[in-house]
Formats: sequence, structure tokens, C-alpha cells
Amino acid sequence: MPKNVITKTPLEALGYNFIKDHHVPKGKDEYYLRNIQIKNGITYRNLKAYEVEQLVRNGNTSDNWNHILVSNAFNPDLVKNCKFHGLVRIGKLEPFCMGFSDLKVPVGLYNSTIISCDFGDNVVIDNVHYLSHYIIGSEVIITNVNELVTTNHAKFGNGIIKKDEKEEVRIWMEICNENTGRRVMPFNGMLPGDAFLWSRFRDDDALQKQFKIFTEKKFDNKRGYYGKIGDRTVIKNCKIIKDVWVGTDAYFKGANKLKNLTVNSGEEGRTQIGEGCEIVNGIIGYGCRIFYGVKAVRFIMADHSQLKYGARLLNSYLGHNATISCCEVLNSLIFPAHEQHHNNSFLCAALVMGQSNIAAGATIGSNHNSRSADGEIIMGRGFWPGLCVSLKHNSRFPSFTMINKGDYPAELDIQIPFSLISNDVHNNQLTIMPAYWFMYNMYALARNAWKYTDRDKRTHKVQTLEYDFLAPDSINEVFTALNKLALYTGRAYLKSMKQANNDTEALAIGKSLLKSQNKLVNDLNILADDVENSKRAVQLVKVLHAYQIFEEIIAYYGTTALLELISQSAIKNLQSVKSIFQDKLVRTSWVNLGGQLIPEAAVQQLKKNIVSNKIKSWDEVHAFYEAQGSSYAANKSLHALASLEEISGIPLATIDAHQLQVLLNNYISTKEWMTKGISDSRAKDYSNPYRKMVYESFAEMNTVVGKLEDNSFIKEQVANLAATKKDIIAIKKKFSLKG
Repeated sequence: MPKNVITKTPLEALGYNFIKDHHVPKGKDEYYLRNIQIKNGITYRNLKAYEVEQLVRNGNTSDNWNHILVSNAFNPDLVKNCKFHGLVRIGKLEPFCMGFSDLKVPVGLYNSTIISCDFGDNVVIDNVHYLSHYIIGSEVIITNVNELVTTNHAKFGNGIIKKDEKEEVRIWMEICNENTGRRVMPFNGMLPGDAFLWSRFRDDDALQKQFKIFTEKKFDNKRGYYGKIGDRTVIKNCKIIKDVWVGTDAYFKGANKLKNLTVNSGEEGRTQIGEGCEIVNGIIGYGCRIFYGVKAVRFIMADHSQLKYGARLLNSYLGHNATISCCEVLNSLIFPAHEQHHNNSFLCAALVMGQSNIAAGATIGSNHNSRSADGEIIMGRGFWPGLCVSLKHNSRFPSFTMINKGDYPAELDIQIPFSLISNDVHNNQLTIMPAYWFMYNMYALARNAWKYTDRDKRTHKVQTLEYDFLAPDSINEVFTALNKLALYTGRAYLKSMKQANNDTEALAIGKSLLKSQNKLVNDLNILADDVENSKRAVQLVKVLHAYQIFEEIIAYYGTTALLELISQSAIKNLQSVKSIFQDKLVRTSWVNLGGQLIPEAAVQQLKKNIVSNKIKSWDEVHAFYEAQGSSYAANKSLHALASLEEISGIPLATIDAHQLQVLLNNYISTKEWMTKGISDSRAKDYSNPYRKMVYESFAEMNTVVGKLEDNSFIKEQVANLAATKKDIIAIKKKFSLKG
């Protein structure tokens, strides 16, 4: 029977030889890395004889009092009942009481075992049973901790290995797929764009090799780095903290186990970890909050994200400004602004591309249609499954897909954005309502775009995140949807006429019917054969209305850019507008790279530059993100203008006054129905008798939920519409346009 290996070493060796002799460079001692790390500016000296005598009287012990170094403002009266081993350096100790929240404790070191540590000024160390190999800042409070220790091979959550370690000990983060085929090496500062790039393009061996090199270059493989706890950090009532690097102003209370972590905290955001948490092998960003029984293993939490109420996050990347509570998330890459709140939701092996909300009862990725756990689900921006949605691997969804409650029996490949997907069990069919958001949920669509922008708490925005529902990615998907709807409509018409199907002819017929707004479309049974991996029907509804809406929102998107261009002071007349468009406008493909939209051509060039070693580090990749962010507005504008030309058929280089007037009038018309849709979709909540019935009166309802007329978001949209109308009147006057 195997036995525990219990080693025995001389007592006087405790606190020494942290780095083995063969790992210490020639001419250095075991403290050489520690001395590089300590930057508090304190000058330490040996103890004076009376100080040693006072320390002994206070019940303290040391294997060698000459190895206890202190600052000139050291007060031995404030050190009691401590056991010191190895080299310990102590800063200023003054007779103050340190307070944080409801905790008030005296400055000093009390009732603790301290092994080879450095302390800043006015720290509180009380009842720490085992404190080993840490550099602790000033005004830090640590009380009632069982174990706070750093090993000589600590990696602080980064996916690296130390000298003489085997590859098997490297920590990988197995995102997007349970079979480890998309795994990445986590590192402090990893952005969602980094994780996306690394997890994709797996057949490009040269690219994958460079990503590994970039990560290993960020850290050296030397053994002997000490753990750090930054100034003003408070740690109380915790059990085990091992190999954890902590920034300034963090707050830990009641955690069960924290191991192999970097916890960023400071001016960019104070990070808090609360009761019952067990967190292992991860990177925690600035301003994160983790509370109440959370379990997290092999993970990254980007800045200002939250885990709460027993959430489990395993082998996953959680993007900025995201919240997960109660539920379980495995093997997923989640872009910023994600919400998942309910105890009985499950997310596995997924790429979630931001601005999503996973409802209660959702089991996304729990059902595999293959013989091993190697499936994936890709969800575009704004993915919103309803209650009790169950989806199969593999599935793919475009931007702003809403899914009705239901157990979806087969894989799905939805290519029409802004749709409502319904599992019609009674008729044994899948139903798709394109443009659902614009028809019935405009308030949520518009408000969410505002909400995510308002809640973005990042101070250093390396990646420019897009929250608008009309952007290059979603608009390109709308163009795809227009062709799909035309094809499906044409096929349905040919079938109704008992004519043989020809896709070229079907596409032309479908476009003609839809563009002419022929009411005949409403009588057709429009089906799709490339959406669900099953033999049952997939029916599209309200296609004629959806097609019209899609055309209008593309024109609206493009005209918005045109108006911004016209508002420039250099634009004096229509000719000066036309003169800008000498080069042909081309609508380009884009990639959602971690919530940042980047032209596909730029991403391809980035990959080439990485492989050719023109880009040599993650810092340079991040510089690429920032450069793309700086040019995003201009690139988005070009995309919008190209989209306008394509949908309207009007070359902007030859646009005339009448064409411009039509565009402006249509723009106002679209903005009016969008603004009305925002108000009307919210107003339904006030007129629905089933919502009103729980209140004693309409006055009570207004007291509880607020008056509709006081809704600040709706008022803002109405004011924006009025301002836009005024601006367009001015433009028409400036360009001598009618009406």
C-alpha cells in the first residue's frame, strides 16, 4: 500500500534554501529574485539588543535573530507570540488601530508563524498559522488565515513551466471544445481577442507555435519568485492561499482555497473574493468580484467581471463586464458583456461572441450528437436563448438570435440574424421569424446597446468593443439573409406553380417578389432546407415584412455614415460630397475578434506578420488591436457607405439631389418607426392586463415599475429623433433640397 512521503530536515533549515543550489546563478544567493521584487524603498537594519530582549519577552522566537531585519521606525512592542524562520524584514510599526469596513485590528505581528517574508509599513499579521515566502506591502491586514505560502516553482496562474519541470505540469485552458483541441496557455493580461486567435486556426502550426513562444517570453523560467500582496489589501478568515500574487487594495474574506492565481487589483479596479470560494489555476482581472461558494478552475476572468452564488467556471475565459452566477460554465470562450444568472443553466463547449443572456433552464452544449465530447456551439453577438432551451452540438447562430423555450432535437445552422427561433412540436417543424427584434422587441435591442456601453468599466480599453446592433458583422449577416430569404421565397413560388426548381431562377424570382412587396409572398409556404440537421420542415414566417425591414436597416446604417460625413465642415454642397467617392466602395468581410470588429483582411495580415516574426509578442498584438480601434470609426463608415450603395443601387460618386433627398426622407421614416417601436414595445408592459393584474391600481403599478412617460431611455430616443429631424432640415436647406 502506498504511503505518504514524509521528509525530515533540520529545524534550523526551515526558511532557507528556498531555491536549490543548482538553480542559484553563480555569484548570487537564494534571495536574488526576492531582492529584485521588493520595491518598497524601506531601509532595513539589524535588531538592537534591547529589541531582541523585548521580542523574547513578548513570546517570540527565531532560529537566528540576526536574520530579522527592521526599519528605523520598528516597534518591538507590537510583535507578540510569533515564530520567525529564515530572513524576515519588517517595516515601520506604529501603535495604531487599522480599520477596514467593520474590522478593526492593531498594527503589528501577532500569533503567527512567519517564514522568510518581507513586510512594508504598518502591517497587521494576526493569527496566520503559516506565512511563508511572501512580499507584503504597506498597510496590509491579514488575519485568521490557516496557510499563506509560495513555492519556489510558483507560476501565479500563468501557463508556463519552471526550470527542470516536466511539460505535463503546464496548465492549459481548454476552451471551446472538451477534447482539448482548442486549448490555450493562459497568461496575465490575456485579452478575449488573444484567446479567440489562439483557439482558432488550429491547422496553422507556425501560427500556433508563435502564440506559445509569445506566452513563454512574457515570463522567465527561473525558480524562486516570491508571492506578493499589494498595499492596503485585506485578507481575513481564509483557509489556504498558495502561490497567489495579489495586487493593491484587494479584499479576501472567508475563502476556502485560493491556489496558483494572479489577482489583479488597484486603481483600475479593486478585486474582491468572498466566502466559501475555491479558486485554482487562474487569472483574475481588475475590479472582479467573486462571492459565495464559487468554484473556478483553469480560467481567466477579464476586468470587471463577476462570479457569484455558487457559480462554477471551468476551463473557460470570461470576458470583460460579464456576470455569471449560480450556474455551471465549462470549456467556453465568452466575449464581453455576458449575463448568466440562474442556478439551472448550463453552458459547455461554446464560443459566445458577446452581449448574450443565458436564461434559466438553458442546457447549451449538454447534448452531443457524436460518439465523443468533441462538439462546439458558436453564438453571434446578442445571442439570447429563452427558458429551458436545450441545444445540440454542433450548432451555429448569427447576431441577435432569440430562441424560444424548447428541446431542439438536432444541430442548427441559422444564417438569418435578428430572428426568433421556435421549436413547433405540435406541427413537428422548426419556425424562424426573421427580423423579430425589429418587429416586436425594439426597446430591448436599442436599450441593450446603450446599457453595455454605459456599463463598460474598463479604464484601459485596448480592444475597442462594438455594442451597436447595426455594425459590420450584423449588417453583413443581413445581406446574407436577404439572399437566403429571396432563394427560399423563389423556391416556394416555383413549387406552388408546380415548376421545376432552379436556384438561379428561384433567387431572381424571390428577389422580384420581395422587392416589389408582392402580397403573394404571404400565401407561400416558405421552407429552408439548410438550417436543421433533420428531415422535418423548417418554415419561415413574416418573410415579406422581414425583407423590407432588412433593406431599411441597411439603408439606415449606411445613411447614418453619410450624414456624419455631410456634417463635416468641409462639406459645402452636393458636389463636395460626390468628390469624396472617387474610389469604388467595396463591402468587406469582418471578424468579431473578442468583441472587437476588425476587417478580415487585417486579421489575415496580422496572422502573416506573426508567422513571419514581424510581430514578436503579445504586446505587439495588443498594439495591433489599439491601432485597429483607432481606425475603426473610419473603417466602419466605409463599410456603411459601401452597404448603402449596394442596397440602394446609388453610386455615391454620382448621387444627385433627388436621390439624396429620397435617402434622407427614408432615413427619417426608418428612425421614426424604430423610435416608435422602442416606445411601443415597452408600452405593452403597461397595457397587458396580465401584467397589470398583480397591482391594486394603475397608480400602484406606476409606483412599483415607474411611469412609462418617465422612462429616461425612451425620452432620450424621442429627443434624439427630434434632433435628427432638425439636422436633416438644415442639410436640405444647405443643399437646396425640397421638403
